[in-house]
Amino acid sequence: MQCSSYDAGRCLSCAWMGRPYAHQLAAKQSLCAELLAAHDLTWLDPVASPESGFRNKAKMVVGGTVDDPTLGILDAAGAGVDLQDCGLYPASLAATFPVLAAFVTRARLEPYDVPARRGELKHLLVTQSPDGELMVRFVLRSQEAVARLRKHLPWLRAQLPRLVVASVNLQPEHKAVLEGPREILLTDDETLRMRVNGLDLHLRPQSFFQTNTDVAAALYRQAATWVDDAAPASVWDLYCGVGGFALHVADGTRDVVGVETSGEAVASATLTARDAGLARTTFHADDATAFALRAAPRDVPDLVVVNPPRRGIGADLAGWLDRSGVGRVVYSSCNAQSLARDLAAMPSLRPVRGRVLDMFPQTTHYEVVTLLERA
Repeated sequence: MQCSSYDAGRCLSCAWMGRPYAHQLAAKQSLCAELLAAHDLTWLDPVASPESGFRNKAKMVVGGTVDDPTLGILDAAGAGVDLQDCGLYPASLAATFPVLAAFVTRARLEPYDVPARRGELKHLLVTQSPDGELMVRFVLRSQEAVARLRKHLPWLRAQLPRLVVASVNLQPEHKAVLEGPREILLTDDETLRMRVNGLDLHLRPQSFFQTNTDVAAALYRQAATWVDDAAPASVWDLYCGVGGFALHVADGTRDVVGVETSGEAVASATLTARDAGLARTTFHADDATAFALRAAPRDVPDLVVVNPPRRGIGADLAGWLDRSGVGRVVYSSCNAQSLARDLAAMPSLRPVRGRVLDMFPQTTHYEVVTLLERA
């Protein structure tokens, strides 16, 4: 893949841009295997991604002016760099960007000027479902523009007939934080349906979902295969998000519990479980480590799935897993360095299989999923 913005030095986010894709995939497999070399893993073939057009979500910094907004990133001086032609987005998602830029002008949404600390609109967050439906979130500094957004929303819906969910996120602080805690819905619909492997995962505005739908589907299938092979009677999915792993391993005969700090994500997962008729699958808004440490011995499951953020599960949860008696762990990680550290803290659980999944082509990042068995 070639990118004119990368070649011109306007955007260097994709550090491996221009490398042959086969070389990228082989390098990620090699780097991961090296980081986990202390363990005798059987590696499955890596999962490739389309080289371009794979992102289901755009996180666009809004710069420029009301009459000439930019959607993309900021340069070192805080000026907007327009990346509406970024090749990471499918054409159907990229087609929304000119409409949204026109909407910024129509609704008089003043882009936030970082150096001057003035303006209202900080980011546009756009998510597209596999069916082509859209969620658009406007990250604003205050509620000043909300009335104008509501006034002009019918125009936006006419231009984007696949728009299902629209909302305002309030982020009043001047710091490098993408969004704030408060969300104001502008539409009657609250969730975007992300159809993955035949499951309709409900995505609310503040819920996390993997940015590469095809590779996420492969990740869930791999985890479900390992879980089904083990045939556990009970499973926990810690850091469950909208329930991707929990819902894929639920078969109606085993007890599945998902734990996630985000109440929005838990509400989304609960709705999917209800729609799928999975009465023995439940979700709790809680801290994963605290939930595990409070568990009585009789409640310890046969198998645990963990999918933590980049920092990993940490010493406390790793220590609990090591001494808990859990027979197997499926560990999905977006950071093999923290994964290696966590594995070293669980000597009673031996990694036996692993697979690299290229969630983020053109970058150094990837997902790796491992199966651990009690030694």
